[in-house]
Amino acid sequence: MDLYQKLKTTPAFFLIAGPCVVENDTVMHKVAETLVQLQEETGIIVVFKASYKKANRSSVDSYMGPGEEEGLRSLEHIKSEFHLPVLTDVHERIEVEAAAQICDILQIPAFLCRQTELIQATAATGKIINIKKGQFMAPEDMQQTALKAGNNQQILLTERGTCFGYHNLVVDFRSFSIMHSLGYPVVYDVTHSLQLPSAGKVSGGNPEFAPMMAKAAIATGKVQGLFIETHPEPEQALSDAASMLRLNMLAPLIKECLKIAHLKDNE
Repeated sequence: MDLYQKLKTTPAFFLIAGPCVVENDTVMHKVAETLVQLQEETGIIVVFKASYKKANRSSVDSYMGPGEEEGLRSLEHIKSEFHLPVLTDVHERIEVEAAAQICDILQIPAFLCRQTELIQATAATGKIINIKKGQFMAPEDMQQTALKAGNNQQILLTERGTCFGYHNLVVDFRSFSIMHSLGYPVVYDVTHSLQLPSAGKVSGGNPEFAPMMAKAAIATGKVQGLFIETHPEPEQALSDAASMLRLNMLAPLIKECLKIAHLKDNE
């Protein structure tokens, strides 16, 4: 069974997790080791995520990542050494081919989810595509976005919150059910939905609410994947420091979510 079918038919849920951007080997290895251990303990499918470039930054001074060559080399190392599938963002068509040579899942960022040619180029690689729902998009509109991928319908749809006033996001839990009805696995981006966008030169965040929001999402029975950015020392992270979950909190959160998922299975 290929990776997409495993994700689509997982009995509980799968996990996409990792630091916001590719960082030094110490951070990358520590996160990967933790994810492998979590996978072994729980049996869930785990995908390692990190971005080699973050094109959408709050400030011109914000760290954008190590770049394509170094970043993809680091992800390739994680994939080969820890035997984890890997995911990264693509922002322009010119990036897609190189990223597809290494990554198992290519991600369309939320602000680019209506970029037709980017989605088409990503779909042409034959890789799994994770499309994040833009903060400006209604959940039902993701149907037309997904159809832009043509014959490659290996698609995940990710909810990351909707703009609500200033410096805040809100998650409309109805979107899980609506996007699930479209026939694609639905992912909940826990940590990005807890960001406080544009709160000064960097985004803020409320990661203390991550356990509550993740468990509530799993309880809907419509979410097949959790997306959680995590770091051994979030306060030292190079990007999204205010919203990432501390790494030692990840396993307890996932195990609590699994209890809820198993309860849903037994109803």
